[in-house]
Amino acid sequence: MAEYETIRSASVGARASAAIDAGLKAHMNKVYGTMSVGMVLTALAAWAIAGLAVTTDPSGATVALREGQYLTGLGELIYTTPLRWVIMFAPLAFLLFGWGTLMRRGSAATAQFGFFAFSAFMGLSMSSIFLVFTGFSIVQTFLVTAIAFAGLSLYGYTTKRNLSGMGTFLMMGVIGLLVAMIVNIFLQSPAMMFAISSIGVLIFAGLTAFYTQDIKNTYVAMASHGDQEWLDKAAIDGALSLYISFLNMFQFLLMFMGQQE
Repeated sequence: MAEYETIRSASVGARASAAIDAGLKAHMNKVYGTMSVGMVLTALAAWAIAGLAVTTDPSGATVALREGQYLTGLGELIYTTPLRWVIMFAPLAFLLFGWGTLMRRGSAATAQFGFFAFSAFMGLSMSSIFLVFTGFSIVQTFLVTAIAFAGLSLYGYTTKRNLSGMGTFLMMGVIGLLVAMIVNIFLQSPAMMFAISSIGVLIFAGLTAFYTQDIKNTYVAMASHGDQEWLDKAAIDGALSLYISFLNMFQFLLMFMGQQE
């Protein structure tokens, strides 16, 4: 009888483990799928805004980008007025003061809408890269970032090493990086910008692995509670974390690999 109970317990444990594995796979697919939609929205918004901001018609234009290209009225408003500071810092303000409240008080559907709206606004914030860098170098840098991101995320998912300590250290690095970037807005130092870009790539590469492991561990720890609404919101929050890591790696790598128009 005791032997039967042992076999039965092992069977139940195996079924529970299989259920968690299947649920984890679906959860990670939701994370990567949500992140991918956000990336598409960002790319489309950036490309569309950049297209609306530039014209080849010199009549009425007051700002020239380069020979044969001028800023439209929209382009001047976005890139040459104080509005550019609002566009630059609004995403950061949302992450610091809005996202946490949305996750606590909103539904999973509301959180998903908030993430997609944030992604589209990030496209507006990043649209200037199409005015500065060639399309080929942007695509090339994106592909390099995607390959690096896939490898780092796979490492975070499969490694047995606990990355939580590294995550705390890297988050402190993000704060220092942000301060340095704000200071360099006024200093405009090429050497400092090079250092910021180099450190930024390393920090967000590490955070990609850390966030992936954290998403996995969070699901495994909470799956047995059966709160699907909470798990859906956790997937969206995880998608946002990986999205931010990807975009920051891309932007810092673009400083090295991007070829200017």
